[in-house]
Parts: sequence; structure tokens; C-alpha cells
Amino acid sequence: MKKSYLVLGAAILVGKALAAQDSQQDAVQTQQLDEVIVSDSRFELKRENSGKTVIKISTEELERNQGKTVAELINTKSGIEITGSRGRDGSVFGVFARGGRGRQALVIVDGVRVSDPSSFSQEYDLRLLSTANIESIEIIKGAASTLYGTNAATAVINITTKKSAKEKVTGNFQSTIGTNQTAEDQNYNLGSFTNSAGVNGTLKKFSYSADFSNRYSSGISAAVTPENEEDTFSHFSANVKLGYQFSDNFEVSIYGNQTKFNNEFDAALAEAPNRSKTSQDRVGLSSSFKYNKGSIHINTAYSDYETDSRSTFGESILDGKNLVVDFYNKYVFDGKWHTILGVNYIKDEAIFTNEADFTIVDPYANLVYISDFGFNLNTGIRLNNHSEYGNHFVYNLNPSYTFTTTNGYVKLLGSYATSYITPNLIQLFGDFGSNPDLEPEENRTIEGGVEYFVNDKLRVSAIYFDRNEKNTIGFDQNFTSINLASEIDANGVELEVSWAPIDAFTLDANYTFTERKGDNAIRIPKHKVNLALGYQVCETTSLSLNYAYTGQRFDTDFSTFTDVSLESFSLVNFYVQHELMPNKLRVFLNANNLLNEEFVEVIGFTTRGRNISAGFNLTL
Repeated sequence: MKKSYLVLGAAILVGKALAAQDSQQDAVQTQQLDEVIVSDSRFELKRENSGKTVIKISTEELERNQGKTVAELINTKSGIEITGSRGRDGSVFGVFARGGRGRQALVIVDGVRVSDPSSFSQEYDLRLLSTANIESIEIIKGAASTLYGTNAATAVINITTKKSAKEKVTGNFQSTIGTNQTAEDQNYNLGSFTNSAGVNGTLKKFSYSADFSNRYSSGISAAVTPENEEDTFSHFSANVKLGYQFSDNFEVSIYGNQTKFNNEFDAALAEAPNRSKTSQDRVGLSSSFKYNKGSIHINTAYSDYETDSRSTFGESILDGKNLVVDFYNKYVFDGKWHTILGVNYIKDEAIFTNEADFTIVDPYANLVYISDFGFNLNTGIRLNNHSEYGNHFVYNLNPSYTFTTTNGYVKLLGSYATSYITPNLIQLFGDFGSNPDLEPEENRTIEGGVEYFVNDKLRVSAIYFDRNEKNTIGFDQNFTSINLASEIDANGVELEVSWAPIDAFTLDANYTFTERKGDNAIRIPKHKVNLALGYQVCETTSLSLNYAYTGQRFDTDFSTFTDVSLESFSLVNFYVQHELMPNKLRVFLNANNLLNEEFVEVIGFTTRGRNISAGFNLTL
């Protein structure tokens, strides 16, 4: 698309917004500050009763960021850095939460842990997710292994997919088209396309949903090379969910998912016809039965992952299978004691030279107490039973106290929690450097903070965290996997502000300070700032302006095998949205890296410059 056409499109949308100001009515606030959260306890509790640090990405926020990936959205939140989210589509180099590594952040989809057993990092590949099928995202920061098990050491990313509409038939169609260019090459050629289509509804006791989405991008080389040839990325995802409400108290749903993506990349920072194909096939079942003051739940899924990679270094095919069953009972005593008793079963399988597998069977218990005088307590225990290394015990103690004010509250919170990360199949039984005698990595996290809330106008919070890692899995001089004797400490501060002085205006800001000691702490910025301003011009038009600052950090230059300091950078994004048909048809224009900042995210790899996209969202 030529630059003039993009500017013209922006002018039309902004013009409509300004012309509509005369008919402005009371705007609907897009974010409810006094929100209900679930992930920290699995009960629907008000934020004021939670002692955990939880961030919620609502349906409204997802809709305001159509065309962006899950990694891009999560990267705007405090305490989290997703390296690669600002680079070429298809580049995700790691999730760093609270100074941790990717394997210390757990991803859950509809109540079930997702993880590729054949991968070396053990972290879930966020490129497998499609935002078109997501209802909301909750992020618990800090240790949460007592409730969620292995890998829940620095964060739990809990994703809930969309539910069926109450109408008999509802359809949704989304499309985004835009440029895909670097700061140096502002050619404004179309190189990014995202589309999705879905249908869902409810017929008496039967509910259904089916959707398909695809994403394609080209125009940017993965690595910074003299040739700068284009590397493409394509993503396809299909989902089907069927549910039946047998009675007011008993429901069952089954679902299936298939996701595939093809990614061209440059190995050894040189142009080469390298590519990888990754597929995920998942089937699952969830059911709940309510009785008196309690309910019984089961969430289970079977996943099959396959990655076929061909690069300068040769060809590799990885195949992993994963079965997860989570069975638990929820019961509320006297309206104050919210209890969970459950057992979690995991079986991971992978094929190397030989087939390998392990099983985990974890009983766990969690208790949330909500008093009448402001005191709240969230505590839990878990006994990890692993088929290879035996038993490991974790626990958490999370008190908080809420002082009620005239129009809000002040909450003090603290937490002491332990967590663990199991060694993966490659580390235990892989073809190179494996060690079947590995022990789990251990984490201890201490938190303390305060939150101030005023009606639906203002929320301010400040959290201090201190985390210790030991038994970290690394390598000896023979490149054999071992539990390292050295320990790692990470601490920091997270500040958040959500302010809505008038109905039409919102401000959301966060600042994170992180310090990691004990290793080279690559790709973890010490300082990070995000600021989002939203303005409801009229009932049908809204604008938002976003600013993101990423501070100085280190990365390894593999051409010299030295750590290099990367300069800080700032990005500015602009978004305008207009409803042509209220609650039916919405169009938008999005400008990322508006000032065309040139920066380095990972040494040797490209990043995106100014890019413009536009699209629509139609609901029938």
C-alpha cells in the first residue's frame, strides 16, 4: 500500500471521530477497575480480597488490540519482558518474568497446562496462540506451584477461550492488513495479514463454537544480513468446542484444536533457506458438577506436538505428547472458607533415539479465608510425586489486610511461596548430555506491597519481590546436564496506576525495576515503563496512545561469545477505533512504532520500524 493511501485512511477515521463529538453521550468506561479475578484461587473473588499480584487482560482490551499477538499484549504488563515480540513476526526468544527464564513461566489454556515435552526449553511456544479465540488472559505473578504445579515459579499465564453466545447463531469475522517493514526500509508495501471467522451459539441445553484463523507476514529478513532477503511466517489455527448442560448443576464440554505454523529463519546470522514447521493437536474435556456449597471439576487434555526443522546445522524432527488430568473439589464453608482439594496427573512423552517418558502425580490443597473485618488469607500445599526423582514438597502463605475507606480501600499484602521446575525429557533422557539423576529446580519468592483503590476511578499498587533460585539445571565441562551449586537471586519493584478521572478518559501506567544476580542476566531490562492513554471521543469512537520504554540490558554476541550492553529504546503506538454499526461492525487504524525508532532487541536480528495496519471486526 502506498503511503498516501494509508495517510488518507487515517484522516478519514480521525475525521469521523472529530465530527461525532457534537453527539457525544455518556461514554461507557472500557475498563472496570474493581474487577473480579479467578486465577489466584480458582474462585470468583473481588480484587480487594486477593493477596496475589494478578493482571487481567479483558475482552475489551483484546478487542482494542486486534491484529496484535499474545506476546505483544503480555509484553505491555509490569514485571514481564518477552524478547522477540517487537521483532519479525515468528520471532519469540523467551518469556522473562520477574528476572526469570521461560521455563519458569507456566501457560494454562482453559484450566490445562500446555507444554511441548520434546522442546529443550520446556516453555510453551506463544506463537501457537491465536488472539481471535481468546476471551481473557489473567497473569499471576510470583510463585504459584501449590495450585498449578511445575514451572509456575515466576508467572502463570492463564488463558480462557471464548464462550458460546446465548443466541442460537452468532458469527464473527475479523480481518487486519498492514505493512511489515524495518526502520531503515520504510517501503509501505503490504506484508502482514490476519483473518479469522467463527460461528457459535446455544440451542437449549446444547452449545457449540467453531472458528478458524490465519496469519501471514513477509517483507523482513529474520537476521540482519547484507542480503536482507525476506523470511515468511504463516500461522493456521482451527478450534471446535461442544457443550451440553445436563442440568443446572451438571455440564460437560469437549473441544479440539489444531494449530500449525511455518517459519523461515536465518541460522548462524547468515541468509540460508532455513525453515521450521510446528504443529499442535489438542483434544480435551472439561466438566463440573455443583452440589450444595461445593462443586467437582475435571479438566483434561491430550496434546501432540511435532516440529520439523531444517537449517544450516542439519535436519531435526521432534515429536512430543502430553496428557494432563486435573481433578479437584471446591467447597465453601460459612461463606468465608474457600477450599480446594485436588490431584493433578501429567504424562510427558518424547521420541529421541529412543522413546522417553515420565509421569507426575500431585495431590494439592488450597484454602482462602475472607473475614468480615478485612483480613484475608490464601495458603496451600502440594506434594510433587515424580517417576524419576521422587517427591518434592511446596507451600505458600499469602495474608492480606484490607482497610475500607469511604469510597474504596487500602490493601496490604505479603507472600512467602516455594515453587519447582521439573527437569525435562531432553535433560533426563536426550541424546546429548542427558542425566537421569537430575533433581528439580527450586524457587523461593517473598512479596510485599500495598494497593489503594477509589471507586472506579483510581487504583495504585506497589509491590516488592525477592526471589531465590537453587538447583538450577545447567552444564558441566563435558556439557552434561547437572544441578548447579551456585544460586541466583532476583529482586525488584513493580508500580501500577489505573486512573479514570472522567468517564471518557483512562490512564494506565506501570514501571518495573528488576535486578538479577548470579549469572549474566541476558535480555532482562533493569528498568521498564509502559503508559497507555485512552479517550472515548464519542459513543462510537475511541483513541489510544501508548508509550513503552525498555531500559539497558545485556545480550550475548555469539560471534565473539561476549556479553554486550544494549541501548535503551522507546516506542510510541497510536490506535483509533470507530463503530460503523454499534455492537456489529467496528473498523480501526493502528500505527506501531509511530516515531520509527531504530533499536536492537536481540543481537543480529531485525526489529520492526513504523508499521501501519487497518482492519474490521464484524459480529452478526
